[in-house]
Amino acid sequence: MKKRKSVENTRKFIMIVIGAVIAAYALEAVLIPNDVIDGGVTGLSIMGAHLFGIPLGVLLFVLNIPFIYIGYKQVGKTFALMSCAGIAALSISTALMHDVKTILGPNDPLLVVLSGGMLLGVGIGLVLRNGGALDGSEVLAVLLSRKIPFSVGDIILFINAFIFLGASFIFGLESALYSAVTYYIAKNVIDIIQDGLEKSKDVRVVSAKSEEIGDAIQARLGRGVTYTKGRGGFSNEPTEILNCVINRMEENKIVSIIKDIDESAFVVISDVSEVRGGNFKKRDIH
Repeated sequence: MKKRKSVENTRKFIMIVIGAVIAAYALEAVLIPNDVIDGGVTGLSIMGAHLFGIPLGVLLFVLNIPFIYIGYKQVGKTFALMSCAGIAALSISTALMHDVKTILGPNDPLLVVLSGGMLLGVGIGLVLRNGGALDGSEVLAVLLSRKIPFSVGDIILFINAFIFLGASFIFGLESALYSAVTYYIAKNVIDIIQDGLEKSKDVRVVSAKSEEIGDAIQARLGRGVTYTKGRGGFSNEPTEILNCVINRMEENKIVSIIKDIDESAFVVISDVSEVRGGNFKKRDIH
């Protein structure tokens, strides 16, 4: 058991380092040479390096130290160690890649934003998926959300709004807007990397043709379904509720199946954080 845990931690450490290297390449080879920054502590570090001539790697590590400590206190030792490894790898990688050749110039702003955002998202996503973090602003947001009536997402958005506002004074309004778009792209890529393409969705259908819809889902999608008895609160009529768990790639398909049979069906689709047991496995369909 101990050996298995050690192997798993080693694998996670390697993936965190790889993610940090990818993120560093996105910063040094794509974004920073074109005056495009990331949000959070990374964005502050980039602006500080530009204004004061301090190496980016040094600022990344120093500014994140308080948040690593907060992470240790609030989340745990393993998270703090993995985050420390990721931030150290990011700091060292940015220093080593400082003179790397820029792959895109200022004449390709759209490509800079797309490729930089995607690379950054892949790197950060790998780190987060394996239990670490590259930026302390997320840790701060979690802590503040417990003290004030705002969500983690709202706080991060608020922090980054100020950072991008600062970037508009240092690099210009155009660069700040490109930075905001890059952040949006990176955030969406991070979600995909963290959750995977197999992220589950829960589908609930209320229809007079529930059984017909269920048969079609099993035949055309290869997913199992569950039926429960219900009663309409307004009509007071008994009804049958169909429930099915799918992955995100199957959402359009299942909606199409339902519409083909009953266009007036009441459909609710929601995200599922985790699926265990129940033989959640797709059948082969022909």
